[in-house]
Amino acid sequence: MSAFSPAWLRLREPADADARAVDLVDALKIHLNPPPLVVRDIGCGTGSLGRWLAGRLPGPQHWVLHDRDARLLALARSEVTGPGVTVEAHVGDLAALTAADLAGTSLVTASALLDVLTAGQVRGLAAACAGRPALFALSVVGRVEFASPEPLDARFQAAFNDHQRRGGLLGPDAVGVAAAAFAELGARVTTSPSPWRLGPERRGLAAEWLRGWVGAAVEQEPDLADVAPDYLRRRLAGGPEVVVHHEDLLAVPG
Repeated sequence: MSAFSPAWLRLREPADADARAVDLVDALKIHLNPPPLVVRDIGCGTGSLGRWLAGRLPGPQHWVLHDRDARLLALARSEVTGPGVTVEAHVGDLAALTAADLAGTSLVTASALLDVLTAGQVRGLAAACAGRPALFALSVVGRVEFASPEPLDARFQAAFNDHQRRGGLLGPDAVGVAAAAFAELGARVTTSPSPWRLGPERRGLAAEWLRGWVGAAVEQEPDLADVAPDYLRRRLAGGPEVVVHHEDLLAVPG
């Protein structure tokens, strides 16, 4: 299942909602301008962040949704709703946004975005956001914890993390790079853990995540192909129980 397919994004949405760092949202509120708010969701996907966050912010709100995928934008535009919430959508290159593009924005936010950007793109995004709050949720940090560890876990984890860094992408290094970029521009940065906790009640998501995790590791380290089928079979037996660690980041003007 593609990491950006509507089916995958729907499957992960409840786990995302449970994982998001509510403490950062509470901290954010004192830094917002009085409503009406203009909130830009960069890489909005199907709009799950907007559905979760809109009701936790004061209204009225105008959401400006950005994504490269017009198909996902259409879904998000129809489903980010609520009392006093209006929406517009823009297709385009997420990494090309400038301070001029963000003029008049009360809050910049994104979910699962920083780890699929390069260091240069993250620094550019931090510069574009300067002077306004920014909340970035659910960046991978490269750590998973299975309820029943086994020796091969570390090898698959290392290969997956290297796969996430291919082409210069930040992968599990994203939060650290983003925190430094915002701090260099004078922002105050706070991070908070936002782990997925995938137990029996989320067996479907855990299985899809595991298949993708193992598949990416094998693509990165082909020597794992010999042991991957048995490893995957063992892990899927009875449904994997695993914590997939993420981190949320809040940057506010200093």
